[in-house]
Amino acid sequence: MMKIDVLTLFPEMFSGVFGHSILHKAAEKSAVQYNVVNFRDYADNKHQSVDDYPYGGGAGMVLKPQPIFDAVEDLTKQAEAANTRVILLCPQGERYNQRKAEELSKEEHLIFICGHYEGYDERIRGHIITDEISIGDYVLTGGELGAMVVIDSVVRLLPEVLGNEESHMKDSFSTGLLEHPHYTRPADFRGLKVPEVLLSGNHKLIEEWRNKESLRRTLARRPDLLEKMELTKDQEKWLYEIKKEDK
Repeated sequence: MMKIDVLTLFPEMFSGVFGHSILHKAAEKSAVQYNVVNFRDYADNKHQSVDDYPYGGGAGMVLKPQPIFDAVEDLTKQAEAANTRVILLCPQGERYNQRKAEELSKEEHLIFICGHYEGYDERIRGHIITDEISIGDYVLTGGELGAMVVIDSVVRLLPEVLGNEESHMKDSFSTGLLEHPHYTRPADFRGLKVPEVLLSGNHKLIEEWRNKESLRRTLARRPDLLEKMELTKDQEKWLYEIKKEDK
């Protein structure tokens, strides 16, 4: 079972997220255990303050190292995991992607630190963090929403969480490409028809169509992904055909 601890000043933000849909089902199946902690509880002063003015002056407040150091040390000891990843949600962090989600899904214990205010004392970043993650080039009021995004993307990859084990294997980015289009009933909706190949029952042709349409969509929307990929001979052939068709 994976253990996920979240350090936040606003634990109530997570109750709805962890209590519904796939994340809730994952906990029911004992694939994951969530623990949301207000790190103010670890403050060693009578006012339970977790922030202070920055040395050198400047706007805003900075999170103090003591509460977060003590919380991480305590949670790591409680988990008794072989390895703990301590993840800081931060605009300066590594840009998050599906490959990182797959990497984190193989771990036993994850601790997410959700900051607020102007930033973190640098000693937090330098001495207890294993990963810094950014979910995009923009700034949020805190790390909670970023942590929710990362946790959702990781938990859905755990064994037996999704109803169909193959569901996530062909997701956008899992193969390096964007996912192909999907269709369902009716076959003809207001004159808009499902591609004939999907109704043919020929699984080989259907798989080829899906692979080709995945390439087409990636070329149109995220050509940068193709630059990083080593294409198979079939993919090179399909890409050549797509470029001719779309001229």
